[in-house]
Amino acid sequence: MEVDMLGAAASALAIVFSPERLGYLVLGVLLGLVIAIVPGIGGIAGLSLLLPFTFHMDPFSAFAMMMGLASIIATGDLIPAILFGVPGGVGSAATVLDGFPLAKKGEAGRALGAGFTASVLGGLFGAVLLGISIPVLRPVVLAVGSPELLAFCIFGLSLVAVLSGSSPLKGLAAGCFGVLLAMVGDDPQTGTLRWTFDSLYLWDGMPIAPLALAMFAIPELADLAIARTAISGKNRMVATARAQWEGTKDVLRHWWLMIRCCTIGSCLGAMPGIGASVIDWIAYAHAARTEKGARETFGKGDIRGVIASESANNSREGGALVPTVAFGVPGTASMAILIGAFLIHGIVPGPDMLTKRLDVTYSLVWSVALANVIGAGICYVFANQLAKIALIRHGVLLPAVLAVTFVGAYAGSSAWGDIYLMVGAGILGWVMKRLGWPRPPVILGFILGGLMERYMFISVERYGASWLWRPVVGVFLLMTLWGIFAPMIKDWRRDRREGKVRVRKFQKPQLSTNAVFALCVVALFVFAVVTSMQWPFGARLVPQVFAWVGLAISLGYAFTAIFLTRSMVIIRATAGNAGASPPAAQPQFEQEILLDLKSEFDDLSRGEVTRRFLWYCAWLIMFIVFAQVFGMLPGMLIFMVLFMRYAGDESWKITLSVAVPLWILWYLLFDRLIRIGWPQSFIGDWFPQLREMSPLF
Repeated sequence: MEVDMLGAAASALAIVFSPERLGYLVLGVLLGLVIAIVPGIGGIAGLSLLLPFTFHMDPFSAFAMMMGLASIIATGDLIPAILFGVPGGVGSAATVLDGFPLAKKGEAGRALGAGFTASVLGGLFGAVLLGISIPVLRPVVLAVGSPELLAFCIFGLSLVAVLSGSSPLKGLAAGCFGVLLAMVGDDPQTGTLRWTFDSLYLWDGMPIAPLALAMFAIPELADLAIARTAISGKNRMVATARAQWEGTKDVLRHWWLMIRCCTIGSCLGAMPGIGASVIDWIAYAHAARTEKGARETFGKGDIRGVIASESANNSREGGALVPTVAFGVPGTASMAILIGAFLIHGIVPGPDMLTKRLDVTYSLVWSVALANVIGAGICYVFANQLAKIALIRHGVLLPAVLAVTFVGAYAGSSAWGDIYLMVGAGILGWVMKRLGWPRPPVILGFILGGLMERYMFISVERYGASWLWRPVVGVFLLMTLWGIFAPMIKDWRRDRREGKVRVRKFQKPQLSTNAVFALCVVALFVFAVVTSMQWPFGARLVPQVFAWVGLAISLGYAFTAIFLTRSMVIIRATAGNAGASPPAAQPQFEQEILLDLKSEFDDLSRGEVTRRFLWYCAWLIMFIVFAQVFGMLPGMLIFMVLFMRYAGDESWKITLSVAVPLWILWYLLFDRLIRIGWPQSFIGDWFPQLREMSPLF
């Protein structure tokens, strides 16, 4: 069998390296990079676009082009995540937390270099794992059932404690809120409509892409509009070859972190149902928990955060191919499209892929490896030019990124509700960021909430209560308890070693902005508890559990915010510091540690920040109005021209020379290539007639 596998691998390598197939692979890589830079589009749209073009190709050429696109999407996603703070896809959301602060410091080149290097090494790691482990992992993957997946999701939710920094109550409340958001829609078990508010759009639940863009893209772009500077601020040295090489050396210095996160990405990618959305968060939380000093530096521009999320993000594709090829079960949504390509070409995924069709299997392995090398190489060569985007004035950059972010949100399900969701949740995300409420737990809770409910229903129906006694389930539940309490135990032991005592005293009730927001969160959970009581048991079980937990946690935090002072640290004499400090040092207020981006406007008053944010919100509403009146594509052009001219104070020459070519590019990409189904406008769908009249289009 070993000789057959080696022979099949060599034969597949020769096939992939033929000029025709290599050309298709490069074409897929280039198309994937273009799609990846656009926020919210993702690999599913790209693979769906390519699928009809593969009908008349031979299987090896078709799979080379599709794997070239699918493998490089994750690499390209980091470009907008680092340069704009806008996740190109939901799988790169964690990269924003440290990549964007590095760009704001003028270290975009270093962040891009580290991201590209971690991506290519992660992709190669996933390809190697796929090549050597399919026969070995078959019994492992077959042994993983719904109870094990449910236990793993519960363990994943415990990572909220890590992503909350030094504010566990706020982070846990945000995580519970994310789980409740995942419950919105038609309950698949009972048919109950949960929190749809008579909106047909909410029947199918909230899509992840608009929500991810709302939590990260809209708030970061808001800060850019408020600061009215380029992304890099006053830091002009954005990217050089030396800076990129520094990023590469960072990856090599932290090789053990990269290997651990690659393993996480590959293994989780091989588990059907986990999905790509959660993998980068789990790897990021793992790095935040295990790396020395990470809790104080993550979220502020720590290169290790970029390495962790990107290495796991890219290695997942190799892992996702394991169940796809071996069992015909897609590891991710992109792999479901690939199964469609298999069937089109008469190839049935399953055991035959490990015996009779090893040449096809190993052609996929080589395609993943080559796509990562070629794509990362292209990105690395052009990183210097890409990083200069961080120097562009906000008046030019902001409307262009906002316009494409709106289209990226709309492209998910082609519904106006995606736009409204992104704007509404984006405003909430900015308020959370401004008040120091962590946003990553919201996304993590949203991703895991639906998975937990699904696996819980199957586990209870199939196994009853006995699913709790399965060995793997027990291991994961113990890991969950450790994940929740380990950060608190670690802090307690460190404080005891350093002689620190944390003190909070009662004060007269104070309704600060943070306390008012906490009371609003309490009211939200009360609403969730009351409204879900009337649902059938199967529909209300998970919502009730997390609504009550969230209510208890938010009440606890609201009480501390209103009646207690901020945490003060007193350093007392110990054996190790007896000569360095008096028996009772002057109390100091403890600085909050938050694994999230922070809003910093030191030179602006609170009133000015609020005024500029409201003006930014007005522009968001104006885009929606332009799109509904004139159509989405014409509205993009009108929005960019007016914003650049009047909000950005750019001259008409610069405005038109930037907005018009950009709009033509967006038109060719979104309308002619991806063929997004545009919504009907109030003045009629006149754009198709314009296209027929103009030979340019």
